Amino acid sequence: MNQTTAMPMVATSKAELLQADAELFCHTFAYVKSMALNSAVKLGIADVLHRCGGAASLPDLLSAVPLHPSKGPYLCRLMNMLAAAGIFTAEDVVPAASAPADGDGAPTTVYHLNTVSRLLVEGSSCMSLCVLLDTTDLFVTASLRLHQWLLSEEEGATMGSPFTMAHGGSLYGVGSRDPEFNVLFNGAMGATSKFIAALAIRECSEVFAGITSLVDVAGGNGTMARTIAEAFPRVKCSVLELPQVIEGIPPDGTVELVAGDMMEFVPPADVVLLKHVLHNWSDEDCVKILTRCRQAISHGAKAGKVIIIDTVVGSTSHEMLEAQVTMDLAMMMLFNGKAREEHNWHKMFMEAGFSHYKIHNVLGMRSLIEVHP
Repeated sequence: MNQTTAMPMVATSKAELLQADAELFCHTFAYVKSMALNSAVKLGIADVLHRCGGAASLPDLLSAVPLHPSKGPYLCRLMNMLAAAGIFTAEDVVPAASAPADGDGAPTTVYHLNTVSRLLVEGSSCMSLCVLLDTTDLFVTASLRLHQWLLSEEEGATMGSPFTMAHGGSLYGVGSRDPEFNVLFNGAMGATSKFIAALAIRECSEVFAGITSLVDVAGGNGTMARTIAEAFPRVKCSVLELPQVIEGIPPDGTVELVAGDMMEFVPPADVVLLKHVLHNWSDEDCVKILTRCRQAISHGAKAGKVIIIDTVVGSTSHEMLEAQVTMDLAMMMLFNGKAREEHNWHKMFMEAGFSHYKIHNVLGMRSLIEVHP
């Protein structure tokens, strides 16, 4: 006779149970928040609030946001959800007694920019393109293959990624055939570089002291290197990139563009910079890249150093740690890469022939690592 044994119930109060139910619901529908944020960026809501002095009522938003007239009544629901998520701030303003009656005397909701949404305002620190990239159809479709990929039997060199499974090729391969995606990708990478470069220069200016040359490996269109060159005119900055990436970028006299493959050669310099590069690659490939970088800084009488800007998983802040492990899963999904804890970094540095390193935890979810031969 079959018997079913019930799992023991953990003592849980009604309040805890209902709180857990609400949290599970929010996690399950987290993609709705992502798509709401995507819509807010495409509608330019943060820029509208900025032009209104940082705050606007719903009628003000309706008069400026390019909605179809039939969708006006739905904007408040989008804004309320984003405000509850902390992307904007909502404030109910009660009409003054002397104000003209509006029919029911109900409070007016005023929406404000906050620290998060100010990052979406067009300008030097704008991260809107990053939001659009990270919520693009190519990425979302890849995420839907995660379960199927985890059940697959791929191993070793044949190991792909959920992105490869969904789209039949690597992110860079698929992206190179999609001009619209390519423009978005390059724009988002440039925006991230500008944001991080400004922080690195402000918080870690000492790491650039005394250097005369720097090569930004896989540096895209040169935004990061250009920002460093402008801040430290004494430093000769160059970018190593694949020929197809830098093709068509006009020279500007600030940064030299060098066509090449980092797996084969890295130009000699006092400093080799790797920003958001190694998390795309396996440990074995990272050791190859780091070995090339060590060779590049070993020319001349004085050895240089490698500067890495990447994730070191293990923040004591819950929000930062969640961002770090989310980055790890995203890299697994897109490249079969990974974010690493310090012991993983240490092992790769030693295998590539380096002797010591220093981690600067000054870039939020990211860190700046100085690595010395």
